[in-house]
Amino acid sequence: MARGGQSAPMRIYLAGPDVFFPDPQARAADLKAVCARYGAVGVSPLDPLDAEPAEWAHQPEAHRIALRNEAHIKGCDVLIANLTPFRGASADVGTVFELGFMRALGRRVYGWSNDLRPFAERVRFIEGLGRDARTDMEGLVIEDFGLVDNLMIDGAISASGGILYRADVSPEMWWRDLTAFEGCVAAAADSRLPRSGRSASRR
Repeated sequence: MARGGQSAPMRIYLAGPDVFFPDPQARAADLKAVCARYGAVGVSPLDPLDAEPAEWAHQPEAHRIALRNEAHIKGCDVLIANLTPFRGASADVGTVFELGFMRALGRRVYGWSNDLRPFAERVRFIEGLGRDARTDMEGLVIEDFGLVDNLMIDGAISASGGILYRADVSPEMWWRDLTAFEGCVAAAADSRLPRSGRSASRR
């Protein structure tokens, strides 16, 4: 809400498998620091809520985490998802759910990945298939549109007005380099400016 005649800082939900880092709080702090440089507030899935509904008390911990994350998403203006492949050819499934959840709320979603290879190429590599293979080891068709991931992910980001950034990062830096993430934060911050104040160039 506006305070003192000025807009409140943009709140950005930080979706991604970063919660599985050995020190997830330190990783969250790094992501939040990038957001702060652009005048935004980063919201981590690990952040506590100000108050949790009493009826959550009897839920299993896993369910409370899910409800907490949904509450955080509802309280944010945009979502930025780390779509770097996680334990397979595709992005982390929980991250993808959160991206779809925010898209269903009608808000803007952004994505970033530190793997330049398109989805189909990653599938073929993991399964040891030839570069022109049209089906996987089970005989199922490989989706091949040259996109970062499944077409619903790319499509949701585009339809929301967001942007999907990819960085040319060596595999050993996939989980450290924040260049593509910062590109998303910059674009999200830029989208709030009046047209006259927006950056002339976009990646």
